[in-house]
Amino acid sequence: MKLQLTLEDEAATTTCGRRLGAVLQGGDCIGLIGTLGSGKTTLCRGIGEGLECVPALRSPTYLLCHEAQGRHPVLHLDAYFEARMEGILEDGLAARFDREHVLLVEWADQLRSWWPKDRLELHLAGTAEGGRELTLEATGPRSQEVLSVFKKEAFGS
Repeated sequence: MKLQLTLEDEAATTTCGRRLGAVLQGGDCIGLIGTLGSGKTTLCRGIGEGLECVPALRSPTYLLCHEAQGRHPVLHLDAYFEARMEGILEDGLAARFDREHVLLVEWADQLRSWWPKDRLELHLAGTAEGGRELTLEATGPRSQEVLSVFKKEAFGS
């Protein structure tokens, strides 16, 4: 199941993330894929708002992983430095991919072997007008449910 959206600007990207975050539950996995500057962190920040995270989510690039508390605990990972991320996953971080945490992974295409089979992939690309094209793709029953509820609650269809 796929959904394609055009997001006009940063505010629309944040709003989209907030609406998606509002329907997420513990155990959900969101993998964000896109080039540098495509809006991955902006979308994650909105997802964090929808999950009521305090403090607000910020890029975990150099730390590789931030944990935030909200309606559900969130593990926000940045896999840009693939080798370093592989090391901390092998050292035990992967054991925390459970039914309690929402997992947000920026540069997720770097870590395909670690992903749960049932996940929501968010593919982002910039547009010539300065907006973003977002494709949401569900890969299993739970992510299909998330995508259906998101679509219904955000767009009424």
